[in-house]
Amino acid sequence: MRRLSIALLFALPFGTATAETVEVRIEKYKFVPEEIKIKAGDTVVWKSYEKRGYHTVWFKERGLPESEPMFPDESWQMKFETQGEHPYVCGPHPEMTGRVIVE
Repeated sequence: MRRLSIALLFALPFGTATAETVEVRIEKYKFVPEEIKIKAGDTVVWKSYEKRGYHTVWFKERGLPESEPMFPDESWQMKFETQGEHPYVCGPHPEMTGRVIVE
């Protein structure tokens, strides 16, 4: 039985990828960084470091609903499963743009 357990252990792939969480800061009316590259299965968290007001994250081109408003020190997150480029804007401030690239 012990040999079987050891054999199964070595049959498992080493370095199994685990999903990560990446932060995008919202500060001075910008998404920082403006563009990020992640792996499929990763989660992006947007956090507001502004002193006042609110922002949203809106994947408008994908037809997704706008996030809930994020006031100072609040955050919103989304998990990405689909590869490709995912541009987004801040609903109240459309000059604020960002892009998530899923590899």
